[in-house]
Amino acid sequence: MKPFSVSIEEATGGTIIVVLHGELDIATTPAAEEKLRDQENDGAEVIVLDLRGLTFIDSTGLRLLVAADSRAREAGHRLAIARGPEAVHRVLEITGLDGKLDLIGDPAELQAAS
Repeated sequence: MKPFSVSIEEATGGTIIVVLHGELDIATTPAAEEKLRDQENDGAEVIVLDLRGLTFIDSTGLRLLVAADSRAREAGHRLAIARGPEAVHRVLEITGLDGKLDLIGDPAELQAAS
């Protein structure tokens, strides 16, 4: 199993992509939260949280998504979430978050729309 990692990519138009790989769970969520908040604090107007590399997400990972979405809305910024693999997306469907979060298929879609 690949260990958890978080990386940051800059896309066109000032969009920042936070790429997650591995399992987003109680042990790894703090690292993801720190990287995400760093980007928010740096004033990113659009952040894409890319879940395509995740293999698992638990309730702490879901809380991270909800909290980040709430912070973005309050700040007037956009948080788009690149849909993860079926196992990860299924958790969003079961919890109803797929209808509440700004889900996209691929970060390139967002760049093309800019």
